[in-house]
Amino acid sequence: MVDPEEEEAMEEITFKSDTVLSDVHLNIPNKRHLMVRLNAVGQPVFQSQFKLLWNKDSWKDTQVKGKKQKDIQIENTVHDDRSVQESCGKNSNGIDFLNRNETQTHPCMRIEALLDNDGDLEVVRRPRVFSEAKQKEPSRNKIHPKILTQGAENFSEEEQENIHHSMVKIEHTMATPLEDVGKQVWRGAFLLADYILFRCDLFKSCTVLELGAGTGISSIITATVAKTIYCTDVGEDLLAMCERNVALNRNLTATGGGVIKVKELDWLKDDLCTDPQVPFSWSEEEISDLYAHTTVIMAADVFYDDDLTDALFKTLYRITHNLKNACTIYLSIEKRLNFTLRHFDITCEAYNHFRFSLNELEKLRDGKMKFIIEPIEATFPQFLVYERIEQLGTSHIEDTLQKQRYKTQWKKRRIKKKKNY
Repeated sequence: MVDPEEEEAMEEITFKSDTVLSDVHLNIPNKRHLMVRLNAVGQPVFQSQFKLLWNKDSWKDTQVKGKKQKDIQIENTVHDDRSVQESCGKNSNGIDFLNRNETQTHPCMRIEALLDNDGDLEVVRRPRVFSEAKQKEPSRNKIHPKILTQGAENFSEEEQENIHHSMVKIEHTMATPLEDVGKQVWRGAFLLADYILFRCDLFKSCTVLELGAGTGISSIITATVAKTIYCTDVGEDLLAMCERNVALNRNLTATGGGVIKVKELDWLKDDLCTDPQVPFSWSEEEISDLYAHTTVIMAADVFYDDDLTDALFKTLYRITHNLKNACTIYLSIEKRLNFTLRHFDITCEAYNHFRFSLNELEKLRDGKMKFIIEPIEATFPQFLVYERIEQLGTSHIEDTLQKQRYKTQWKKRRIKKKKNY
């Protein structure tokens, strides 16, 4: 007989993991990761380089013809397959494939001759012309260990300048506890960065507030076009890492003239920290500038905990309510699929809660704020090298009622001035 307490405990079994690893680091193990230090809590900190794809000519050419990015990738794949088929009869050295009788044959046609009369596998030996001793170049790439150092490499000034403008250097950790996931790089930040570079006209010369910036990669990209970026998160160690990343990419952000200010902004608190003794606190001038000039708010891949999601939407409402100008909000998210014992099915609980909160924000009618939410299709080109999956998405939120209110006030002022005359 099963004890009722044991039976109840069995129904509530959950599987927990001590660490979380971003797919950005998991799917590209061959990337060059340089361990640079240990952070304040003893976690290894790595420095990675992410390549920027500034050339958009190929996208523009195909976009004129009304083709989407997926169509471009399919056409390139078909073209590559045809090229392979055309050169299928020769190897990389231009030598024809030979069968066991030393006559020319198609490499795909040799499969029929792999069995003898008894049905045993017959191994076809390579002719002596394929001997590695006679090859000028090795048929396989030899792997040599490389010692990674922090010193400058032997590049010319022009090459070094090109590297600075085509790479984003980011310090990050890997395999962290859930509360430290902001120290990793996530695909949602890449998707938001792609959209910023694609629609740079929407961010040009703006004051931007990023919530939950993490390593700061989205703020760094935004600084190439925007005027001032308030890059915010919580945790002194995380903010210090973010500030180091800003310093590592000054050559990249200097082209746009954007200024990044790393600050603490806790969604669970109503007020901004103004204590000068606290690192990354706000000054009165910065708070005044934030509320007077911010026109864009953004957050990338920060919706993984229901309580934090609720806190974020409350923070969005509180900040937009205090802004003097109309504001546009950009949110990017990755829809993560998980199998749960409670539903005994694959679910997306964090994403579903995000969608619920988004709908509640759109329904909000308090006479002060009104939000219009529109999804953004991820058909814009990639400017960063990463795996863009279909579960990635971006939403565009606009405070339309606030815009109308300020337009009405401006019209009233004009009428009063005309009456005075």
